[in-house]
Amino acid sequence: MDHQIDDPKLAFAYLRPACVLLTREPTVGNVETLSTQLRHVNHGTLQQLQDYVLFPLRFILKIPGPKRDGLIQAVAEAMGYVLENTCVRSWETLRDLLSELCLCLCSPTDPGKPAPTSEELRAAVLRCLDALLHAAYGDVVFKLFEPIMLPGLGAAISLLLALGEQEKSRTVQAAALKCLQALTLQCDCSMDHVLVGQKERRILGSTMASFLPGITIAVSRVITGDMRHGHAVTVRAIKVWFKTVGLVMADDQLQNTGTGERQLWELGRAWELVVQRTQDWVRNTSGRLALLLKKIISCTSAHQHWRVRLEMVNFSDHLLANCNSSLGECVGPLLEALVGAVNDEEPTVRERCEAALREVAERHQSSDSNNQAFTDVLSENLHSLATSLPRLMRTSDDQRKVFVLNVFLGYLKILGPKVIVVLNSAAHLQRVSKALMQVLELDVMDVRIVEERSSAVTVETGPGAHAQRKHFLYFTDERIFSLLKEICRVLGYYGNVYLLVDHLMDLYKESSVYRKQAAMVLNEVITGAAGIGVAGGQERQGVPSQEDLKAVVESIIEEYICLSHWHLPTLIGEESDRGNQEQQTLFSLFSISNAVEGKGNPLQLVQAVHKSSTIHELNSNIWQICIQLEGIGCFAQALGMDFRLILMTSLYPVLEKAGDETLLISQAALDAMWDISRACGYASLKELINENSDYLLNDVSLNLQRLGVHPHAPRVLTVMFSHSDPSLLPLVGDIVQDVLLALDMSYDETSPLFCTVLHSLMKALARWFPSSVAGTSDALGTKKVWREQDQLNVRQFLLDYHKQKELAVGIGAEEEGTEHPELPPSMDCEEDMDGPDVKVELPAHITIAKDVMERCIHLLSDPSLRLRLKVLDVLELCVCVLSQKENELLPMAHRCWPALLIRLTADDPLAVLRAFRVLCTLGETCRDFMRKRVSKEVIPKLTAWLSKQAPVSARAGPVYSHTLAYKLQLAVLQGLGALCLHLDLGDSDMDAVTESCLPYLSCRQPPKLQEACLSVFLRLIEVDPDAFWLTLNELYCPCSYNPPHPDLQPVELSGMGLPRNEYTDNVLKLLEDFA
Repeated sequence: MDHQIDDPKLAFAYLRPACVLLTREPTVGNVETLSTQLRHVNHGTLQQLQDYVLFPLRFILKIPGPKRDGLIQAVAEAMGYVLENTCVRSWETLRDLLSELCLCLCSPTDPGKPAPTSEELRAAVLRCLDALLHAAYGDVVFKLFEPIMLPGLGAAISLLLALGEQEKSRTVQAAALKCLQALTLQCDCSMDHVLVGQKERRILGSTMASFLPGITIAVSRVITGDMRHGHAVTVRAIKVWFKTVGLVMADDQLQNTGTGERQLWELGRAWELVVQRTQDWVRNTSGRLALLLKKIISCTSAHQHWRVRLEMVNFSDHLLANCNSSLGECVGPLLEALVGAVNDEEPTVRERCEAALREVAERHQSSDSNNQAFTDVLSENLHSLATSLPRLMRTSDDQRKVFVLNVFLGYLKILGPKVIVVLNSAAHLQRVSKALMQVLELDVMDVRIVEERSSAVTVETGPGAHAQRKHFLYFTDERIFSLLKEICRVLGYYGNVYLLVDHLMDLYKESSVYRKQAAMVLNEVITGAAGIGVAGGQERQGVPSQEDLKAVVESIIEEYICLSHWHLPTLIGEESDRGNQEQQTLFSLFSISNAVEGKGNPLQLVQAVHKSSTIHELNSNIWQICIQLEGIGCFAQALGMDFRLILMTSLYPVLEKAGDETLLISQAALDAMWDISRACGYASLKELINENSDYLLNDVSLNLQRLGVHPHAPRVLTVMFSHSDPSLLPLVGDIVQDVLLALDMSYDETSPLFCTVLHSLMKALARWFPSSVAGTSDALGTKKVWREQDQLNVRQFLLDYHKQKELAVGIGAEEEGTEHPELPPSMDCEEDMDGPDVKVELPAHITIAKDVMERCIHLLSDPSLRLRLKVLDVLELCVCVLSQKENELLPMAHRCWPALLIRLTADDPLAVLRAFRVLCTLGETCRDFMRKRVSKEVIPKLTAWLSKQAPVSARAGPVYSHTLAYKLQLAVLQGLGALCLHLDLGDSDMDAVTESCLPYLSCRQPPKLQEACLSVFLRLIEVDPDAFWLTLNELYCPCSYNPPHPDLQPVELSGMGLPRNEYTDNVLKLLEDFA
């Protein structure tokens, strides 16, 4: 207000009429009038007139009979304003007002229950009640907690609890809980509060002990009840719970309770409500509170709202600080709740939790005995949690799982350097490791893992391009896996690396059930031991040196890449059988040495190979290899440049797996190669391979000579070719000859494997030495030259025609010959004849391509369709590479033609499709050399087949597009036009092609076949536009052509005057090209 009355006499005179009127006529309007006038009075003056102003308002509340809610609400708001701006100095005023306000809220028939009044009324009365409790003076308010007041205080508390628990309005719930908090003199709002001394606090605690069961039970129901009441109510309820418990169960109040409190028998029956806080009472109450506490923590620790989680941190910190001794059974759950917030996603919660944990650690480190006791509690909790972890991971939801793992991680972080002491206990180490083994169990039932095959290794991709998502049996949330990895890294960071690795390696060797999990944990433990991926915490003791880490890593890698763990069956069917035979050879050769070294019974190893592998087992093997490859990448990151020292033993196996046919394995190996490259300072996979190619190729050369023992050596070559550059070519010349020799010696057993190598080699050569074929350039150079002749010179055309006709019958041939006398031989020819005829040495890549193409010719007739397809791919690449040297290509094309022709005309449709692609490449590169062969032996059969298949595809439905016949039709039509253009076929062949392709212009054909057919005609139009213009107009002519002179005959085409038909649309598209 701009001006307030500060003179008590003037204020009294100003307020008196309104007060008198209100007493006589208790209406809402009169209450509002008084309320308005009150705001014109100074607060100090209002304090002097407090009793006078409150009298008419209290008088209304005391009038017997029912009263309207609006009137009571207006009175409560007016009283609230007075109490907010004045102090209550009289005990009688405080007592009576408390009683009167509670009567406004409770039911007249059942005082223990709230009255069915409006939400606004309840909120106004609760605000007034809160103002009353804040306005009371210290010496006055403490009288509320005398034993004689226990019945009245109990009624008020019961009413507030009922409102807080049963009310549907969030505002009323929060207000009731705030009043309850203010009633215990523990309000945390911004207003001034009564200072509570030690003596008064003891009295307060003794009084509230009588109501502790009711308050804790009712408020816990609010906390764990319906989540829809919002986070504000939950936060307020949590505050009421832990502050009430902290008041009653405070250690400093219970230290001298053994003597008992003085009994006041003169109180009569009120004394029955007084609770004596004896040791037995404290012990029993602690046990009951522990039950409620566990329920509260389970419902709120993973709450969605961060303010609830923050309040739970305050909850745990307050009770641990003030009730550590009295709440003995609650210390474990409280510590669990506090530790669970260490890794909270909300920074505010995380920072508050870290501060609270530091305070807890400082309190327990004040003496050695306390410190040891605290460590014992932590280690015991860790053991208990590890015991229940598998069960919790199976039965809880994802939010609960995240909380439990955060607790586990928090215990480890609090223990810090003492983790090494805890894990020295065999029981703790065994329990923690087995818990991780069970929790990290993979789901390996997905059949797609086995089915997914990798194509030939492509040009190197970027690092991290293949993110492999693991599917676990007991969880799906990626956050859970991240937490488990962090737990393992913290164990490696603070624990004894030698102890952990030895124990985990025992589990790794113990059973295949634990092998994948043990490898995952080992990978993360080594990462953590190197200090990678571990958030800043306490300083660790006994940091392992690089030499220690290197020794540990070497021992793990040696175990990973041993025969029994590295070469596992991963394929189904024929490939699997062949792989198993190879592995059987491996095991039989090495079983004796393994038995001598104590690595296992050779009979068991051989029997293991004969076991039929189920999909479950194959999937398990695939994931095991992937995890071991991930581990090698992790170890490289952990050692950094020191990993170069063990590249000789680790890089070759990784390259071997990069060439694996299983997609997951090859991707994991490529990721491991990138990790190794970055760790060892190589900029790319190419640099990694080139820098280490000497000993890699040495190993490949040795292993190719013992292919029965090392059947996967060709895979290493495949990967090296795919990720290297031409600088590798001089080094691999002898190796390629070894591969070709090995292929010559054993076609049946190793052909598929070696063909993969040859395909990779030729693909690399084609990439390193790009072909300079000008096949398409000629066509582009002459394309649509006929369009430039739009202005036809009829006279010149007739003269040229006459001349050509004379030449055809021999007239003028002699003159034609004399016009261009032969030139004398060039001097270059004479010089060439003088010198010796020495054949120029061919480049290395041309020689290799010739040798490979020679083998392809022999392999084209192999009974295996898959091998023939691979050979055709290799053959196509050979043609591309040899296209740079036509003198070398043409003889090889002549040699391979008979075998290729059989593939084109009498083979599986898949092989025909692939062979036609090779034919198109030959046609583009060899041209005139291939014209007669294609014209005589291929075109008739292709056109006949296209004509035969056209009615089938025209009648077929949408499913037809998935058949091999459709794919072959499409491939032939897509390549036929370019083939005709490159080979410059004669008129008869062009006519045959035209006749076979015309049916595909029908709109009844599948759309893609129509598009492919249009591409054929667009190519053919470039060869002879006049002929094809005529052909198209014979099929459908969109307009008539009038002669330019009356003496000329009219143009008549069979397509003129026809109605629109199935060919119309596509013919019009082609005719537009002539416009």
